[in-house]
Amino acid sequence: MDYNNKFINALVANDIETLREIPKADLHNHFYLGGNKEYIYRKTGKKISSLDHKLTSMDEMHKWVNENLGNIFEGKNGRLLALEASFAQAASDGITILEMGEDIWANSCFYDDNVEELINVFNSTHHMIAPNIDFRLQLGLSRHCKIEDLEKWIEPFWDYDCFYSIDLYGDELAQPIENFKGIYRKAKDKGLVLKAHVGEWGDADSVKRAVSELELDEVQHGISATKSQQVMNWLSDHDIQLNVCPTSNVILGRVESIKTHPIRKLYDNGIKVTINSDDVLVFNSPVSGEYMKLFQEKVFTASELDIIRLNGLK
Repeated sequence: MDYNNKFINALVANDIETLREIPKADLHNHFYLGGNKEYIYRKTGKKISSLDHKLTSMDEMHKWVNENLGNIFEGKNGRLLALEASFAQAASDGITILEMGEDIWANSCFYDDNVEELINVFNSTHHMIAPNIDFRLQLGLSRHCKIEDLEKWIEPFWDYDCFYSIDLYGDELAQPIENFKGIYRKAKDKGLVLKAHVGEWGDADSVKRAVSELELDEVQHGISATKSQQVMNWLSDHDIQLNVCPTSNVILGRVESIKTHPIRKLYDNGIKVTINSDDVLVFNSPVSGEYMKLFQEKVFTASELDIIRLNGLK
């Protein structure tokens, strides 16, 4: 099927339903808040409100989550519900490549310190809810955790070869990026794709430093790189991919609007970018919606957005 023309025509026609049918990747997905509201309602009878205003901090976001989701995802069953809903959301939006995973600290809380159980839960849920998706299991690290704890918790994961990538997230200023070099060297030796959240709240230099110190293949967000021509040139020269979530950046106050989003500047400076969802339950903007917004606000042409779509599928 000629998905290229179908994708372009759907954007031009403002046809979101057709857009959802076209293969796309989501390479920046936090499953805990990435779920489908309708699926959650069918399972629990709980309707989750839509966020209708901008936020000013991650703390404010967490407060909103607590107020609007409450204890819906508590315990093992709640964790499983969140996972099921995330796969359901991806399937409903035409996601054919989905990269997401679990926090390594969660192994003891929800999987009885059994990595095989964690892997089986993700794989069985994948096959039950969205078997046609190319699912890539990721290891998640929180910057808020002590490095010695992370090194201890991740040790049993190294025995398994089913993990595709590793990602670091949380407060960019929580501790120096250099603290994570040991874990990332081991992850590189294991052949994992190396990713980290950086440049969402930090400056341009922090993006370059993280890529250099951790030898990253991809950056989650990375939008502050646009503050430095030198850093953008360096990212382009080193073929570093940025997995961007435009609506998340707007709602969290990192950029003013979709229309002025720096993803255009990244693209124009030869940096490979992809478009992703982040936390659908909070930002209410699946991947198809992100493409549509960027087109409607004339950030990209339909043909340019198709190039970006294909970047994620490579």
